[in-house]
Amino acid sequence: MRQVKVVENGLQAKQEIEQLLNQGFTKDEVYLLAHRKDRSEDLTEALDIKDIGVNEQGFFDSIANVFRSRGDELRAKMESLGLTDTEAQRYEEELDRGRVMVIAAK
Repeated sequence: MRQVKVVENGLQAKQEIEQLLNQGFTKDEVYLLAHRKDRSEDLTEALDIKDIGVNEQGFFDSIANVFRSRGDELRAKMESLGLTDTEAQRYEEELDRGRVMVIAAK
């Protein structure tokens, strides 16, 4: 099961995360992405949710992210959570507009 929400800011992201937790997802199954890496890291830490890392992406994709553009890295992370290439491209455009993406994946 997977749910994707696109929101405008951290407050809305917090509300969506709370709803996902109430639906039975755990904090280890909820992820947040923003186009700016520092914003993504700050919100992930502030909202106490998990970062998309080696367990989700695999070792080689995690290493490859060091050499990818931010857009390529974001799409790779989305795809590691089960989104298609087309979905990842569409959601990355939302992130380009300054929005925040919350993904829950079991």
